[in-house]
Amino acid sequence: MARRLIECVPNFSEGRDPEKVAALAETVRAVPGVTLLGQELDADHNRSVLTFAGGPEAVSEAAVRAVGKAVELIDLNRHTGVHPRIGAADVVPFVPIQGLTLEDCVRIAEWAGQEIWRRFRVPVYFYEAAARRADRVNLENLRRGQFEVLRQEVLTNPERAPDVGEPRLHPTAGATVVGARKFLIAFNINLSTPDVEIAKRVARAIRFSSGGFRYVKAIGVPLASRNLAQVSINLTDFEQTPMHRVFEAVRTEAARYGAGIAGSEIVGLIPKRALEMAAEFYLSCENFHPDLVLENRLAAAAPTAAVSELLASLAASDNAAAGAGAAALVAAAAAALASGAAAQAGQPEPELEGERRELAEIIERLRVVLEGAPAESAPGAGGQPPREEPLKQVVAMTLDVAERSFALLGRLQRIEGEAGAESNPSLAAAATLARAARTAALTCARGHLESIDDTAFIEETLERLEVMECQESS
Repeated sequence: MARRLIECVPNFSEGRDPEKVAALAETVRAVPGVTLLGQELDADHNRSVLTFAGGPEAVSEAAVRAVGKAVELIDLNRHTGVHPRIGAADVVPFVPIQGLTLEDCVRIAEWAGQEIWRRFRVPVYFYEAAARRADRVNLENLRRGQFEVLRQEVLTNPERAPDVGEPRLHPTAGATVVGARKFLIAFNINLSTPDVEIAKRVARAIRFSSGGFRYVKAIGVPLASRNLAQVSINLTDFEQTPMHRVFEAVRTEAARYGAGIAGSEIVGLIPKRALEMAAEFYLSCENFHPDLVLENRLAAAAPTAAVSELLASLAASDNAAAGAGAAALVAAAAAALASGAAAQAGQPEPELEGERRELAEIIERLRVVLEGAPAESAPGAGGQPPREEPLKQVVAMTLDVAERSFALLGRLQRIEGEAGAESNPSLAAAATLARAARTAALTCARGHLESIDDTAFIEETLERLEVMECQESS
């Protein structure tokens, strides 16, 4: 089973009260199976951004709960800031990272939108890939007039009615825009002038809607705290329109009006590849490629940090992921040992190294669950135990370990047969480890089903277990 990861980057209309932003972050962090990757707040924009990732069920639940916390803490009637907004939880985008498609994220966005309305009575608009109408793909169309105008127009203009919920805004939280999109880079370029009209002219020159670069959105805003003007940019496809190209265009356009660049800042997280592209451009390095980056080479060679951290977590935890983590560690050791033994037997198997890396990824995911999911949890919203979905993810990963261990045994038997030699002690040891990992994984998966109420999931899992147990006995 492929690793399934999504990212969520919600933007909230609060950037001046650190305690409120911390409460939003803690709401996300409290959901098992979710890793909070970053949080940022900006006083001038009066806006904060959280970045978190994990499995789709956990991330979507965390996003909905964060919207609920924003409804509780933020009153748009008292909110001022330079960034356009229509909601306390203004925009909630879901981004596919691994094992999921953009279409999967559309379905996740639709579920989240329905839950936001059901739980908090906040109307929802869908944008980007989740948009139900062509004129709602672009976020700026939905934000036209902001909260103050939209709350009046939505009462009488059917064209401004939400996609989910009644045609009226929440009195203090407004509306929330939910969507699915590719990875977006948000960065701001500060100009060496307080003249916001220059920033607006530069933004108009570079953004796609005004005839500028494809995949670029931009606005000009005042940065009051520094007495500067700022070009605030969203780059929706950095591989097609790279950061350095946009940066140089801003420099050129600003120079036309006698301004320079005072600095820039990245909002949220950024893919490493985007920085590598900028480095290649500015350094004019003729032999540049990703393998020249030390961290890339180390990550490809041996993800030992994940293994070490999982061992520490196993020693300190009794939650559901502990048994699965141990099985994954044993299976990864079997794959590594088998890879070396196969090479020594004259039968190199690149697939074995691939199996080791896949198992290392499972180890990292289980480590996150070990750190974030308590052994027992109280019921969540709607009476559903918040531990149910993370536990189902653990069961799925445990079955994945079992299947990979069985496949590893098959490869080992073939290697021994093709080598035409007596059993290699390392191959025999690898086979013993693989069998142990498989047995442990199957035992854990079956045991966890007693704590799950989802009948369909239980039936599907039992069918897989029976097939694997038959394979083991044959």
